[in-house]
Amino acid sequence: MQTIRITTSQNIDIDYELAGLGERMLAWLIDFAIFFSIAVMCFVIAGSVGRSFRDIGWIAALIAYILLFVFYDLICEIFMNGQSIGKRSMKIKVISLDGGQASVGQYFLRWIFRIIDFTLTSGACAIISASVTKNGQRVGDIVAGTILIRTEPRTLIDAIAFAPHKEDYVPIFNEVTQLRDKDIVLIHEVLTSYIKSGNTVILHNTAVKLRQLLKISAPMDDMVFLQTLVRDYNHLAAGAESA
Repeated sequence: MQTIRITTSQNIDIDYELAGLGERMLAWLIDFAIFFSIAVMCFVIAGSVGRSFRDIGWIAALIAYILLFVFYDLICEIFMNGQSIGKRSMKIKVISLDGGQASVGQYFLRWIFRIIDFTLTSGACAIISASVTKNGQRVGDIVAGTILIRTEPRTLIDAIAFAPHKEDYVPIFNEVTQLRDKDIVLIHEVLTSYIKSGNTVILHNTAVKLRQLLKISAPMDDMVFLQTLVRDYNHLAAGAESA
């Protein structure tokens, strides 16, 4: 299991499990199968129209197919939070190297470099690059500053939520002692859900409620804030047990 540890600007470590090369190739095959089915459907429809419109039908079907083929990955990743249908089926997604959701500009860069990764090299460049780079990045990922991660962690949620703390860790919010174990599990479930789906609404709502409950007004990104609460709780709880 290959993982990457990302340290946020608030010195919070977040571990992600990287998508394997096999999973990425299977995701591509699923997307290719979808395109093959669409191609067959388009040409069947084009061939079934009246003779006077048959040539126009063929041309229109070809143009539509080419446009869909070219822009498919870009459109899917922008509107499906870093996933295509194949990636979603394989439970993998594209995220930024800083651990957050990739921007439209990052999606565009990794898409435009498909010319090098796939078109000009028939996929050889992408396979070699993903195989030899530390974080399994193809050229487009390196340029865009993105990685592919698994959206479904293999480890149990309790094992992650109550992970051992670092001895030299300095808690930021002592108010977290007002929370209980079940609250920390809930926070971790929200974070895991956000990583899987990119749903910022539940993340923001949870952060707002906890800020109100604990009377914390420090400006901080919602995800980093919740991660900090988990780390602080683990550290303080462990210290209380050893006292």
